[in-house]
Amino acid sequence: MTDTIDRVAIVTGGSGGIGRASALRLAAGGVAVVVHFHGNKERADDTVAAITARGGRAIAVGGDIAEERTATELFDVAEREFGGVDVLVHTAGIMPLSPIAQLDLDEFDRIHRINVRGTFVVDKLAAQRLRPGGAIINFSTSITRLQAPNYGAYAASKGAVEAISLILARELRGRDITVNTVAPGPTATPLFLDGKRPELIEQIARSNPFERLGTPEDIAETVAFLAGPARWINGQTLFVNGGAA
Repeated sequence: MTDTIDRVAIVTGGSGGIGRASALRLAAGGVAVVVHFHGNKERADDTVAAITARGGRAIAVGGDIAEERTATELFDVAEREFGGVDVLVHTAGIMPLSPIAQLDLDEFDRIHRINVRGTFVVDKLAAQRLRPGGAIINFSTSITRLQAPNYGAYAASKGAVEAISLILARELRGRDITVNTVAPGPTATPLFLDGKRPELIEQIARSNPFERLGTPEDIAETVAFLAGPARWINGQTLFVNGGAA
């Protein structure tokens, strides 16, 4: 089992639902956290305050993760403030919904810039700079298997994330760094709930045997497992969805 004390994590999208829950869960286990945000500094600062109020270590850093220069600053800050980087938790992403036939191609490009290029940039940096014993945790979605209408561009971007993760795991042979992808099902975050009618949310919630939506904390438990003790899980996509089919 990998000791989490003195480990350092970067959590992209740390001001959002799953990112925030992941940052809080890692900090509770003794991990120092760089909380990344892009546009919601107040929420990121609140996450940092919640961590430090409980005796943890955290700092907020803003920037566009699809730009190598600004993404590099995340790693520079982690090394400068905490001594290095052991874990990358890459939750940052967007999820505009539209039928494929109606999706504006500029919106398609924006989805792929953030979800695919952003993943490639931060994974590239993590592959260069994570210490031995490290973990890269990317985020996909159970929609890649559930095939719900209106999610075509989003699911395509997350299929690319899975491919990047699986290949990077093999490329890091001999480095003692794991690379896995977490694929949540419907989870009660602003990203998921925005724009959905209450009756649709209830219908979706009943699609798994627990008959509820996942919570960010449900997903964060899997993140903490992959970030620390799960050293023999590598090159995998883990579907964390309560058994949704």
